[in-house]
Amino acid sequence: MLRRHDVLYHQEDAPEIPDAEYDDLRRELEALEALHPGLARKDSPTRQVGAPALEMFAPVAHEPPMMSLENAFNLAELRAWLARVERQLNRSAGAYVCEPKFDGLAISVLYER
Repeated sequence: MLRRHDVLYHQEDAPEIPDAEYDDLRRELEALEALHPGLARKDSPTRQVGAPALEMFAPVAHEPPMMSLENAFNLAELRAWLARVERQLNRSAGAYVCEPKFDGLAISVLYER
């Protein structure tokens, strides 16, 4: 079911369910796999990120890389995300800005001068 929704969202630009409902389904599968790790498949949607993008979108390399919040819904989850970022950077993340996300939209801006 999640694979179908990934294709509808990422490849066909025609999602059938709201993001919150998709997130609930994904968390349910993650919980089931945690309870029964022997049943988790290598090709599980929980081990993949989305689906291939629409062909009309050209690949772009971002510098620095754009990081995902991994669906942080509260302050504790945001702090956990920041701790993971700082571990990966091996330093303090310094200043950062958080703004509400428009579904399906991400932007990376590099200010010069």
